[in-house]
Amino acid sequence: MADLFKDSERNLVVLSKPLAEVLRPKKLSDVLGQPHLIGHDKILTLMCSSNTMKSIILWGPPGVGKTTIARLLTCEMENTSFEQCSAMSSGVTELRKILNQADQMFHVGKQTLLFVDEIHRFNKAQQDSFLPFVEQGSIILIGATTENPSFEINSALLSRSLVLPLNSLSMSDLEVLLTRVEDEVQKQLPLDDRAREYLKELAAGDGRVLISLAEQALRFSGLATVEVLKTSLFRPAANYDKSGDQHYDTISAMHKSIRASDADAALYWLARALCGGEDPKFICRRLTRVAIEDIGLADENSVTVCLNAWQVYERIGSPEGELALAEAIVYLSLSPKSNAVYKAFSEAREDAKNTSSKKPPMSLLNSPTKLMKELGRSEGYIYDHDTADGFSGQNCFPKDMKRGVYYFPVDRGKERELKKRLSYFTKIRARQVDST
Repeated sequence: MADLFKDSERNLVVLSKPLAEVLRPKKLSDVLGQPHLIGHDKILTLMCSSNTMKSIILWGPPGVGKTTIARLLTCEMENTSFEQCSAMSSGVTELRKILNQADQMFHVGKQTLLFVDEIHRFNKAQQDSFLPFVEQGSIILIGATTENPSFEINSALLSRSLVLPLNSLSMSDLEVLLTRVEDEVQKQLPLDDRAREYLKELAAGDGRVLISLAEQALRFSGLATVEVLKTSLFRPAANYDKSGDQHYDTISAMHKSIRASDADAALYWLARALCGGEDPKFICRRLTRVAIEDIGLADENSVTVCLNAWQVYERIGSPEGELALAEAIVYLSLSPKSNAVYKAFSEAREDAKNTSSKKPPMSLLNSPTKLMKELGRSEGYIYDHDTADGFSGQNCFPKDMKRGVYYFPVDRGKERELKKRLSYFTKIRARQVDST
């Protein structure tokens, strides 16, 4: 049980040391939220039971147990010592000292499990310094990162490690954690049911944050409501990284919600991004891309809506300008969708790369001089406005290239009309080919 005492004057529970440290799991099976890694026939449990630990990268959000897991792996491994450093605070000298000491221990038959927190913050040379020690087996490297290892960890180090993703804690995991808090302090949290749920929502899957919030709640003298928590708690900052995975994941979720015509979800992800401090101009650029890529000519006005929202935001700023972005989000979400032009251009680009040596047909070339005309440039060109239908049907691809067919309009929005016109031109072109 935690060391605590009671402030009798105010009837408060006071802890003598941080509750998060007191509640740190003492064995691997107590770790919450990672059933894919811990349990019967799961990889971390199997490695410990067989005493065959491999270097691993623990990848996950804050407060899900990366440091705890690293410490527990050492406790459950035989003949292994534990060293810890942080890429935030450890310099080259300290790192070299740890590695040299691990090398000496290895020569007397003992491995070192080296836990490196925020390993993605080490530069390439620092990450490379681990390689010879990992290869010879003197250290078992446990790296912890909140960033995508594919982009932040050297490929050489990555190839010698297992990447194990960790989950955010679920609401049921957080409830278990709150129960552990209450068992430890032998006191029920002074929260009504709605306030208890609100506390877990505030934690956003971060166990460390939840424990911190619970410590604050233990100081309330009466039963707290949601309204009390909103005004009395020191709330954590929004869990958002403007340059990392959360930045890209949130924007991706917003984009795909618009594509799915889910206006409510798209508004939610917009709010998440803005509350996290995302640059609204980045959002404006992405919305304009959505209009071009996912709506296209099914509603060409969608681009105008985005550009107008962008201009409104630049003129009046936050928070008023954010409403213009919200309106653009709703418009895009409820617009007819077509990626026909996006697909057509992608295929045309591929053909262009493969046929870059082929010249335009002579009929389409300019001939501003007499010599050029004598060389046959412009010969056979048909001025479309002079034809009965305003459409000549002449070949505009290289002469020795099979005609490309890229654009297939969908039967939605304004592309319905474009589809009819394209079909009309295709029939005239086919008749001309048949007549020749």
